[in-house]
Amino acid sequence: MAAGRPEDSPGCPPATLTGHIVRPGDAAYTEARLGWDQLFSHYPLAVVFAQETQDVVNALTWARQHDVALRVRSGRHALEGWSNVDNGIVIDVSRLKSVRIDPGARIVTVGAGLTQLEAVTTLAKQNLAVTTGSEGSVSVCGATLGGGLGPLNRRLGMACDSLVAAEVVIPSGHDCAEVINADSEHHSDLLWALRGAGNGNFGIVTQLTYQVHPLARLAYVQATWDGLGDLHRVFEAWQRTVPSADSRLGSELEIHRSQILLSAWLVEGTAAPATEMLAPILSAGAPDVTVQVGNWGDIFAGAQVPLEQEPANWKFFSQFVKEPFPEKAIDIIGDFMRNAPTEQSNYFVDAFGGAIRKEPPGGTAFAHRDALFYGEIGAGWGTRSTQPGVDNPLTSQAQAWTAEFSQALRPYADGAYVNVPNVGMQQWETAYWGRQGFERLRRIKAKYDPCNVFQYEQSIPPASQ
Repeated sequence: MAAGRPEDSPGCPPATLTGHIVRPGDAAYTEARLGWDQLFSHYPLAVVFAQETQDVVNALTWARQHDVALRVRSGRHALEGWSNVDNGIVIDVSRLKSVRIDPGARIVTVGAGLTQLEAVTTLAKQNLAVTTGSEGSVSVCGATLGGGLGPLNRRLGMACDSLVAAEVVIPSGHDCAEVINADSEHHSDLLWALRGAGNGNFGIVTQLTYQVHPLARLAYVQATWDGLGDLHRVFEAWQRTVPSADSRLGSELEIHRSQILLSAWLVEGTAAPATEMLAPILSAGAPDVTVQVGNWGDIFAGAQVPLEQEPANWKFFSQFVKEPFPEKAIDIIGDFMRNAPTEQSNYFVDAFGGAIRKEPPGGTAFAHRDALFYGEIGAGWGTRSTQPGVDNPLTSQAQAWTAEFSQALRPYADGAYVNVPNVGMQQWETAYWGRQGFERLRRIKAKYDPCNVFQYEQSIPPASQ
């Protein structure tokens, strides 16, 4: 893949792809091209696994000089397959896994390839933490750049709130690329955008620096209700209790076809106060309740589901909710979940409030701080394979179920989450960032990527010059 001299490239010397390069025909190509969600299957010209930042610079320069489409990939969890592209190159930063911790300053700098499981367990060894989602294989970089919600967000804020600096490879000149560092004093507008605009819009993040927080232990509560008979009581108690509770308490509710699952985490807590805070919820019906108290890294690692046990195909729809669901909305959830295409399909909510309501110094592009909770419809089906396709008989049923479910809940929602993009949504720009936020992001895009090198189905277009 060495570049020949392009016909018109007065800016930079001809670039050569470096790093670990996988091409069609290579034994590792199938594994290299597939993402976590096998509903989407693309065939890139090459996957460039960067070993260092210079490999990213070379790949971006090469793609520009040869007018080749490119996509940025970290943890392979792009939920609409947008981190891959047919007949282009994928610049994969998943092998950039450096970690530097300054426990005194409570600062950590990590490579963009670090997964949430790696980040949580590494920090937890020093009794430190930053907000992550609950899925270990997701890239901490990708999650953060879209906002980043999860078990600790009511205590620590969104993941992007703790982001204080980033190393970014951006387009430069006619056909070049350069490395810049964004922080509160240098390229602070770009740092603002990286805190919630989503991955792959302005450049390629290769390194992130976070302010981390002390966390010695927490109490982890799990409760399970068989069937959906207690759904009304459980959901009503949950939405009235957790978003206004002590900010140390985080909680998620997951509703399946045959059961309801509650997960809750009390930072620096023990079993008794955790279950006491959750009493209005746990008193609904007769759930099976367990409590574990310990190190966050151990608890997080123990909750992971092996990849081979997860469905191959997923379809999601995201919504933010500002007002408690009325009885009719809870009825809709129950009706759709009883007719879900598979048992793995679910309706998931994550409580907001607490520290999420306060922006960090410098602000963020994340626009949903006044939400009561985040809601997500997810259909999962199919068995993982090295030859995925969309001919699974459940595919059309699962996609229709997701579309109809999301439309039924539309009157009760306000906004959407860029990390869980809604394909086909009108005015998705406003749903993700609000009108003013989107226009500000367009101006920042015009400054750092005026030629719109980084583009995909719902990427941010540059403001008109």
